[in-house]
Amino acid sequence: MAEELVGSITHYFAKPEVGVVKLVADIKIGDVLHIRGHTTDVEQELTSMEVDHAVVETAAGGTEVAFKVKERVRKGDEVYKVTPD
Repeated sequence: MAEELVGSITHYFAKPEVGVVKLVADIKIGDVLHIRGHTTDVEQELTSMEVDHAVVETAAGGTEVAFKVKERVRKGDEVYKVTPD
């Protein structure tokens, strides 16, 4: 499986378990994301995301998106899109 850097975590909200990522590449619903950091290693499918509190299907590089995460993530964690070889 190949991985492409798509952004990094800028915020994490514990109660709703939501991470905010500043994108450097495009992502869309259905993409598999791998979030890696010093103590973070989470892989999950992107099932929904929001830009400025509006639900979106795709997001372009340069925007900040929020999405539900299944584990705690930390500021500075890198977010990769997993693609089949």
